[in-house]
Amino acid sequence: MSQESAASTHPESTGGNPTGGRPARRPASHDIPASLVPTSGWHFLHLFYKVDREALHRLPDTARYSGRDALVEILGAKPTGVEQFQCFAVPGHKADFGVMLAGTDIKAIHGVQNALAASPLGPALIPSYSFYSITEVSEYVPDAEQYAAILRDREKLDPESSMFKAKVSSYAERLGLMNKHRMYPEFPDWPCFCFYPMSKMRQGEQNWYLLPFAERSELMSQHGRSGMAYAGKVSQVITASTGLDDWEWGVTLWAKNPLFLKDIVYTMRFDESSAKYALFGDFYFGYIVPPAELADVLKI
Repeated sequence: MSQESAASTHPESTGGNPTGGRPARRPASHDIPASLVPTSGWHFLHLFYKVDREALHRLPDTARYSGRDALVEILGAKPTGVEQFQCFAVPGHKADFGVMLAGTDIKAIHGVQNALAASPLGPALIPSYSFYSITEVSEYVPDAEQYAAILRDREKLDPESSMFKAKVSSYAERLGLMNKHRMYPEFPDWPCFCFYPMSKMRQGEQNWYLLPFAERSELMSQHGRSGMAYAGKVSQVITASTGLDDWEWGVTLWAKNPLFLKDIVYTMRFDESSAKYALFGDFYFGYIVPPAELADVLKI
C-alpha cells in the first residue's frame, strides 16, 4: 500500500512552498497548551505478543484460570479515552496475538498494555513487537481549492461550467469524509488485517526528500489511484511515526479476504513511489477474534 493516503489527483503547485521541498505545514505561532492529547488525530498503538508455553505451564491452575478471565476482561473492555480497539490472532512464529488501540488518551492506551503485563498471565506473555504512531492527513491530499485549480489548469474545465462546479462540490464532500476516516478511523468489522511499517529512501539517487513537492505529489497520486481499485475490499489507515518510532509510517490494512491483502500490496509495489523509494519492515498478518475466542485459539 502507501505510506501516505493520497487523493486520486494532486496539486500542481508546491502547496505554498517556494522551494518545492518541505511541506507547507508549519507549527502555529500562537501558544499551545502542553498536553499529551494530540492537537489533531489519535494516538495509535499496535502490540504483538508471544505466549511462553513453558511459563504458562508453570503457572498454578488457579493463576492460569484467573489469568484467562483477566485476559478476556482486559481485551473485552474499552477504557475511557480508547476510541477503537481490536484484538487478533497471528499465525506463524512472529507473534501469537496482538492488540490495536486508537484514541485521545495515551495513558488509557498504555494502561491496556500494562494491564496485560500485570495480569496473572503476564509472566507468560512475551512482547514480540510494538509500534506507536499518530493518525494524520497526508500533505499530498489536495484541498477543494487546489482540486479546483487542477480542474482548471490541467483538465481545462471552465470554472463557470456546471460540470466544474459539480466536480468540486463532490470532491469537497468526499474529502471531508475521507479526512475524518484518516484522522478518526473506525476499525472495520472485517475478518483479517495486516500491518507493516515503512519509510522512504534517503540515499543517492533515491532520496525521496530531495524531490520537488509537485513530483512527490504526482507519484503519490499515481499510488493512490492504484489502491482505489480495491475500494470495498480493503480499508486502510496510514499513521505517522517520524520521530516517534523507528519507521516513518505504519500501514494497517483490513480486508474482506486474505487474498485481497496479497493482491493490493503486490499491485501497488509496481508504482514508482514504492518500487523506487519505499523501504518496508516486517509484515504482520492476523485475523480478528473476540477476546473469549482469542483465549480459546491460544489454548490458554
